Amino acid sequence: MQQRAHPPLLQVLTHLSEATTGRGSRLGAALIGALLACVGALAASTAGAATAPPGCANANLRPTAKDLGAADAATLCLVNRERTVRGLRALHANHELGHVAATQVVSMVHGDYFADIGPSGQTPMSLVDVTRYRAHAAEVAVGQNIAWGTGGDTTPAHIVQEWMASPPHREIMLSSEYRDAGVASTSAVPAVLNTRGRGATYVIEFGARL
Repeated sequence: MQQRAHPPLLQVLTHLSEATTGRGSRLGAALIGALLACVGALAASTAGAATAPPGCANANLRPTAKDLGAADAATLCLVNRERTVRGLRALHANHELGHVAATQVVSMVHGDYFADIGPSGQTPMSLVDVTRYRAHAAEVAVGQNIAWGTGGDTTPAHIVQEWMASPPHREIMLSSEYRDAGVASTSAVPAVLNTRGRGATYVIEFGARL
C-alpha cells in the first residue's frame, strides 16, 4: 500500500534502482509519502533476456543518443502492456511529466549521482510542483521509478522486466491511481556507478491530478 500520511523517509540504496511516491496539495511543494525501499537489482548475472510483448516497437532497442525517443515510447508501451493485461487503464503520455523525467535523468548523469532525491534536495514532487501539470488541480499524486543498465540490460524490455520484479517498483507501475506518465532515457550512466561498457539510465514519472 502506498503511504498517504507523513512517515519518515526510508531509503535503501542498491546498485541499480529505487522507487518513490508522493502526494501534495496545490500549495505544498514538499514530498509527502515514503521513499520506498528498493528490493531487487538489474544485475546481469541474475537477469535473463527480456522478450518484448507484441505491439511494442523498439522494446529490445539498446538506446543511443539518436534514438532515445524510440526507447522512451517503447518503455511506456511496455508499462501499459503490463497494466492492461491486468485490467488497468493505460497511462497517457504527458509532456510535463516527460519534462520532469528528462530533468531527472540529466541531473543524475551530469550531477554524478543515482537517487530519486537530488543533492540539492529536489524531489520528484518539487519538480512537478512548478510545472503546468498542477494547473487547476487541488491535489496531485506522483510516483517515480529509476533504473540503469549496461550492454544488453539497457533495453526498455529489460528495464521494465526488472521494475516488475521489484515489489516497490511494481506497486507504482500497477497503481490504479495514476493516469499519466512521462519517460526519459539517456545513453549514459552516472560515473559514480563505475560501470564498464556502454550504458543507459531511465526515469519514468507517474502522475494523477485529483
